[in-house]
Amino acid sequence: MKRNSGFTLIELIMVIVILGVLSAFALPRFADLSGDAEQASAEALAGSLRSAANIAHATFLSGGSTTPITLEGNSITIVNGYPDYLTIEDAITADGYGNANEVEVSGGQSTADWTVGDCTVTYTEAAAGSTPTVAVTGC
Repeated sequence: MKRNSGFTLIELIMVIVILGVLSAFALPRFADLSGDAEQASAEALAGSLRSAANIAHATFLSGGSTTPITLEGNSITIVNGYPDYLTIEDAITADGYGNANEVEVSGGQSTADWTVGDCTVTYTEAAAGSTPTVAVTGC
């Protein structure tokens, strides 16, 4: 008697059903990662802003508290010991984020905003006796 080797139709159908069920659960998890990528990019920009502000502050203190200071060949204006909202962008490499939307607030602190997808990264100048704030919103 001759013995056939291979898979039966039932076995093939079961494999297809199992793969279909697995893909129904796994595909949505991997399909839309753009929101996570935008948030990670915004957080990276925020980290760059915080680091640049602290490096500028250290340079300002070590240089005898004179303003402006020079970082990477760029002149950075200092306000309350930290970069102002207009020149913080010159202290970082923000390629791919576009130019900051700079807003001068009369009687208050001034800000610079960058838009990363649905996220907004905001740098707010340091008030007297405090540090600047960097916030990520809208993600």
